[in-house]
Amino acid sequence: MHKVLVLFYFLVLCQACEQATSQSKEKNVSTQRDEVFPIQTINPSGKTVQTRFNIPLHYQRLPKDSSSFESYLRLLPLKEHNAKVTFYNGKIKQNNEVYDAVVDLPIGKRDLHQCADAVIRLRADYLYQQEKYDSITFNFTNGFKANYSNWRQGKRISVARNQVRWRQNAQPSDAPENFWKYLEMVFSYAGTASLSKELKPVALDEIRIGDVFIKGGFPGHAVIVVDMAVNETTNDKIFLLAQSYMPAQEIQILKNLNNDTLSVWYSISEISNVLRTPEWTFKTTDLKRFK
Repeated sequence: MHKVLVLFYFLVLCQACEQATSQSKEKNVSTQRDEVFPIQTINPSGKTVQTRFNIPLHYQRLPKDSSSFESYLRLLPLKEHNAKVTFYNGKIKQNNEVYDAVVDLPIGKRDLHQCADAVIRLRADYLYQQEKYDSITFNFTNGFKANYSNWRQGKRISVARNQVRWRQNAQPSDAPENFWKYLEMVFSYAGTASLSKELKPVALDEIRIGDVFIKGGFPGHAVIVVDMAVNETTNDKIFLLAQSYMPAQEIQILKNLNNDTLSVWYSISEISNVLRTPEWTFKTTDLKRFK
């Protein structure tokens, strides 16, 4: 009986020690995590990409010129915290752990503003705001060059089967409503297959805001880097990704399902050969940049 009691107390003591050790390890991991990452990754009151998403400790956002594409993307307006993505027809896209914020930009009422179209739209919107009209040009899938400089002069694109050409049948105008009509024409005949050919490849360690992970195809997919920060000590780069999808929908800031601690941030130190996003997996060689 005495031996049984000794054995019992020994087992109880071992279990207590094991629990204490486990709690100690969890506390150390938690402490280390809290030292690196802010407790509140999301700032619900933030109205832009830059003000909505906090960066981890020891990371910093590198300054960008206020007129740059990088700055434009960081300052994209966001809908209120916990807003749901809306499709072109007004229906709601349930979150399902895909996105954390919704970009507050209209997308029209046609099923056109999909993944590559969102990337095209952001680039075009930036150039339009900068009045760099001659730089706004995108290719159709068949190779036709749809440049906005022709469109604003009153020319329109005529499509008959696979024959595409310009026709002069409107008054010159660079009004926002006519610019949107130009974009919807591009959305109709361009896509990941054409856009991927227009962009130049970039090495992952050279990633910067405005770069695009894109897989050209039918279907393909594209997501764009809208913010970044760099670790002061390790030089690790973290970035935020935005996308649209099918059917046409509002642009959304993606969650990182690979690392709960990073929340919405993706780290190049955690990427080997592939980048896994909530609705698509890319190769690191799919990273490209506007020329």
